[in-house]
Amino acid sequence: MNRRMFLVSTTTLAVAAKFVDLGPAAAAGEKAEKPDLTIGVGGKPLLYYLPLTIAERKGFFEEEGLNVIINDFSGGAKSLQALIGGSLDVVVGAYEHTIRMQNKGQDIVAVCGLGRFPGIVIAVRKSLASDVRSVRELKGRKMAVTAPGSSTALMLQYALIKNGLKADDVALVGTGGGASALAALKSGEVDGLSYVDPVIAQLEREGEVQILIDTRTEAGTRELFGGANPAAAVYTTHSFIETNPITIQKLVNAFLKALKFIQASTPEDIAAAVPQEYLMGDKSLYVEAFKNSREMYSLDGMVTEEGYKSMMSVSKTLDPELANSDVPFSRTFDPSFVTSSMR
Repeated sequence: MNRRMFLVSTTTLAVAAKFVDLGPAAAAGEKAEKPDLTIGVGGKPLLYYLPLTIAERKGFFEEEGLNVIINDFSGGAKSLQALIGGSLDVVVGAYEHTIRMQNKGQDIVAVCGLGRFPGIVIAVRKSLASDVRSVRELKGRKMAVTAPGSSTALMLQYALIKNGLKADDVALVGTGGGASALAALKSGEVDGLSYVDPVIAQLEREGEVQILIDTRTEAGTRELFGGANPAAAVYTTHSFIETNPITIQKLVNAFLKALKFIQASTPEDIAAAVPQEYLMGDKSLYVEAFKNSREMYSLDGMVTEEGYKSMMSVSKTLDPELANSDVPFSRTFDPSFVTSSMR
């Protein structure tokens, strides 16, 4: 273990030891070091990020004494950049960002897992269904993603490589978090997309797409990745955790409340909880989209080592800098706050 890793590990242990009793009851009696928080996300209306919206709309942040401002970016890669640049405190984004950033010397750590599966679907326009029957036939096509470098783009690139193509064999078109992706596909600007619900559910209902890969379920995820593949997570910098452990505990408490609400609620309850604009004018469509994606949400806020190994394999495939590197699991996920919240 090099000196940097030793210092990071011992500091993390010291913080965890100091605040080991900070479960919900203990944290409730403590004031957050930084009650005013700025959280970044890349496409807030997407079901991938539903736990964030639920925590906001159901008042779980306020219950924990937190005043949260949410900045919605055009893609997850942009919210990550904002965190590194210092304009955000926390990001709700793809867990794999922690692996990539740790390998680059940026001490980014997840503190709560929100998604067990990516929930991402790769599909093409229905008019191309006879020509594009598998991922290997996507070569030369234009594909919509939320943003280059985001999880929708990375999963598409991984699927290409796994099917014998190169990551740059398709042209990526960043369309942000919703309506613009629908417009791009329907107008023929793109040939297909790598995207999430409720966009996918709407396109399915309208008969606009042919699905090639579906990771909204465990079966579909294992088919592509060979195992579990953690998706959305709450992450921040190690220095922020070290300076604000009570704040992070309260934040994790709020997200775990959101996950429990999702598990206990009917699809109709979920549709009633989100902003009206999320429904895209069709509540029944949103209900259907949630049913399709429900399986992907974390049950307990944990990121498993199996999931880490699967994501590490994907990251090594996509990132030449990671090909001969190993980022320890312990540097990508700190389970202590989830564990404390469960006490």
